[in-house]
Amino acid sequence: MFSRQQLMAVVVVVCSAATGWAVTGVAGPAAAAGEANSNFNSAGEHAFAPAYGQALPPVGFVDFCARHQAECRSLGGSEAKVRLTSERWQVLGEVNSFVNRKIRPAHDIDLYGVDEYWDLPTEAGDCEDYVLAKKRYLEGLGFPVETLLITVVIEERGGGHAVLIVRTSAGDFVLDNRRDDIKRWSDTGYQFLKRQSQENPRQWIALTPKSTPDPGAIAGGN
Repeated sequence: MFSRQQLMAVVVVVCSAATGWAVTGVAGPAAAAGEANSNFNSAGEHAFAPAYGQALPPVGFVDFCARHQAECRSLGGSEAKVRLTSERWQVLGEVNSFVNRKIRPAHDIDLYGVDEYWDLPTEAGDCEDYVLAKKRYLEGLGFPVETLLITVVIEERGGGHAVLIVRTSAGDFVLDNRRDDIKRWSDTGYQFLKRQSQENPRQWIALTPKSTPDPGAIAGGN
């Protein structure tokens, strides 16, 4: 059962020092390609994170959308899945590791003087800023925006954390600033709370029946 503190991560993401920002599991192109080949046709019952209706968006995301409306615009998305190929798997790995090294880990309070502030990072940021950067890079490289989903989880030590889910033909895979290797969502060890809706990026979907759904929650207005 989630504690009250854990459930607060549904609306506020705090990348605590306990998260560590440790980059682990660095895999070279050959290893990445081998893992991709084993995943291409393995989509099954548990390949995709289950959905349980609408959920509240993080407060930082609401503010981000108010400041960067183009980043949160609805493109008439669908329940699409990007076809996973060896080339796309390599791109995912390269973008994940590149951003993990390009951005210096830093807390919002140190960068902006507030506890929660989402923005596209240039030099430093916390977990959700890494996610925003990876999402931007992958969109520029041709990944459909509706397959790149900002996601809130509870990490192993009980802290709130943000990752990027890429919805593929072989399942949901996670890009994480804590590691360079890309894992299927069910192999991360995280408790998944919510993610962006594929149909409208301002809406959020609960990934656990224990979170409180909010049918009218739309980040940043209409």
